[in-house]
Amino acid sequence: MENYNQTLTDFVLLGLFPPAKFGLFLFILIVLIFLMAVIGNLSMILLIFLDTHLHTPMYFLLSQLSLIDLNYISTIVPKMASDFLRRNKSISFIGCGTQSFFFMTFAGAEALLLTSMAYDRYVAICLPLHYPIRMSKRMCVLMITGSWMIGSINSCAHTVYALRIPYCKSRAINHFFCDVPTMLTLACTDTWVYEYTVFLSSTMFLVFPFTGIACSYGRVLLAVYRMHSAEGRKKAYSTCSTHLTVVTFYYAPFAYTYLRPRSLQSPTEDKVLAVFYTILTPMFNPIIYSLRNKEVMGALTRVIWKIFSVKM
Repeated sequence: MENYNQTLTDFVLLGLFPPAKFGLFLFILIVLIFLMAVIGNLSMILLIFLDTHLHTPMYFLLSQLSLIDLNYISTIVPKMASDFLRRNKSISFIGCGTQSFFFMTFAGAEALLLTSMAYDRYVAICLPLHYPIRMSKRMCVLMITGSWMIGSINSCAHTVYALRIPYCKSRAINHFFCDVPTMLTLACTDTWVYEYTVFLSSTMFLVFPFTGIACSYGRVLLAVYRMHSAEGRKKAYSTCSTHLTVVTFYYAPFAYTYLRPRSLQSPTEDKVLAVFYTILTPMFNPIIYSLRNKEVMGALTRVIWKIFSVKM
């Protein structure tokens, strides 16, 4: 018998793990993915910091993406694991709001940062002579700061609304984290105005950035096609395909979850899709950017060589 220890102000996260042996297998798998994501993103941040060859705008943005992913997955998985081990799925009202705030902050910041990275590739390939000016250190700092600020302001507005509305007697959230749209299904008041707000917010953080990324890469692919150098085309295609893989893997499940009508939504489907953008994406990002990037692999080799040289 599971012990929820629920009070009148607690929520209950029904979670992702089913009972019996399959739940234990899924738990072990998620924990392994979490460890891989933490190690991968920490390694990417340290590698970019230690190797001077990677002190460029693109890798500065990439280090911030790794930092966001590291915080992103840490907001979700430790609570899931703790609930499974303690057999206690309750979460306090304030705890739920805090988790929701950080989740939306990191999600919004990552969506905007991916757009900045697409702009970086556009300027580097289509406007190479303007690159030092358009992608200066000051511009990178502004992009990163703007991503964090806009993401946090958006999440603050959603969280404050979610914490102020009245909830009915049932406090069981059919999800593995405090996702505001799922929380609002328990509300004792009509939330249609907020549902339109969620749609507008999702459009701002998903549709507009994705459209900007698609336009940027449309111009980039056209410029690459016109290149005379086969080696230059190969390198450009490799960089662009890497970024497009990350973008598609992140935006597609997010957009499908938050932009489809409420009548077509399914709690089980939403949880499965949420695994992609909350757990799998933070793990895959450092793998995709490192294994398919000769500069990162070269930097890793140099750092490892320096470490062994110092010890010897």
